[in-house]
Amino acid sequence: MPTLKDRLIRLISTDGPMPLSTYMTLCLHDPKDGYYATRPGLGRDFITAPEISQVFGDLIGLWCADAWRQLGQPEPTILSEIGPGRATLMADALRATRQIEGFHDGLELQLIEASPALQQVQIERLRDRPPRFANSISELPNAPTILIANEYLDCLPARQFVRDNEDWRERVVGADLEARSLRFGLSTDEAPDDAFPRTHTSDRQCVEIQPGLDKLVGELSERADTGHPLIALFIDYGRTDIAPDDTLRAFQNGQQIDPLIAPGQSDLTVDVDFGRFKRLAERSGLKVYGPVEQGAFLLSLGAEQHLNNLAASAADKGQSLYEGAKRLVDPSEMGSRFKVICISNVDSFSPAGF
Repeated sequence: MPTLKDRLIRLISTDGPMPLSTYMTLCLHDPKDGYYATRPGLGRDFITAPEISQVFGDLIGLWCADAWRQLGQPEPTILSEIGPGRATLMADALRATRQIEGFHDGLELQLIEASPALQQVQIERLRDRPPRFANSISELPNAPTILIANEYLDCLPARQFVRDNEDWRERVVGADLEARSLRFGLSTDEAPDDAFPRTHTSDRQCVEIQPGLDKLVGELSERADTGHPLIALFIDYGRTDIAPDDTLRAFQNGQQIDPLIAPGQSDLTVDVDFGRFKRLAERSGLKVYGPVEQGAFLLSLGAEQHLNNLAASAADKGQSLYEGAKRLVDPSEMGSRFKVICISNVDSFSPAGF
C-alpha cells in the first residue's frame, strides 16, 4: 500500500509543488493516512499540560464554573472543547467541579473532534458523562457556550513567505522524484501584496501566518452574533510581539525530526501569533482579554493553594505533583512560552486570571 509520502510525491509530480499550508493539512488531517486520523500520539510523540499535571485541568474547570456563574447560571450551557485529545483536561475539569451546586445540572458536553480514533478514547474517558460530537464551532447548539482549547491553535496550518532579494515568495514543498524524497523550495511567482501584512518586515527574511486564525475568528464572530453568550479560552505557545518566522517543527516519539521525513507519522506544529489573533478578534467586535503568560494565569487562579491541597493526601507527599505543576508555571519551562487568551461577547464578563 502506498504511504502518505508516496501519495504526496505523486501529487507533486502531477500538480507541482504545494504550499506549506497544504502539506500540513494533508499530513495532519488526511482521512486515510493523516496523523490525527491514524496515530494520535499524546504521551508518545508529545505531551500536553493536562497530561503533565491534574492541576491544569482542575483549575480550567473551576475557571469555567466561575464563567458560568458570571453568565447567571444559565440552563442549558454548552461546555465545549476543541481538540480534546485523550479528554484528560475535560475529565479533570468535570471532577474538580462536581461539588459546585447546579453547575453540572444544565451542562451539555460537546466535543469538537474530527478524529474517529480519538473520539473512542474520549467516549471511554468520559463514560460517566457521555459527550456529543461536533465538527466545528458552527455546529454547536444555539445556547450559552463556554469553549476551551488547549494546544489547538498551534496545529492550524501555516503559510511561510521568504524574502528573495527584493521579492517575497511563498515557501512550497516539492519532490525529488529520483530520490523519492520531499524538499522545500520557493514559488516561482512573487507573493501578492495582500498575502500577508508587509508592515515591520524591512529586516525580516521569513514571515509565517496561519490563515486558520481568520476562519476561527469568523466562526467565533458568527456564534457571538446569535445573541447567546460566548466565552472562549485558548491556551497555546507563541509570541505576542511579532509575527513568527520559520517555526515549523515535527515531533515523533518525543524527538524533534525533519518535518518532511515522516508525513502523517509525526506531529506538525508552529508558534501562534497571539498579537494577530487578538487584532482579528477585536476587529470583529469581540472582547479580548490577554494574552497573559500561562504561569501567571494559573498562579492567579490559585495553583499554589490547589497544589498544596492535593499534596496533603498524596502517597509520595506530593513530590510528583509539585514537579508537574512546576513545569506548568516555571518561566524557564512552560510558564512564559505558553499564553492564555479569552474571547467573549459578554459586556459584563470579567474573566479570572486576566
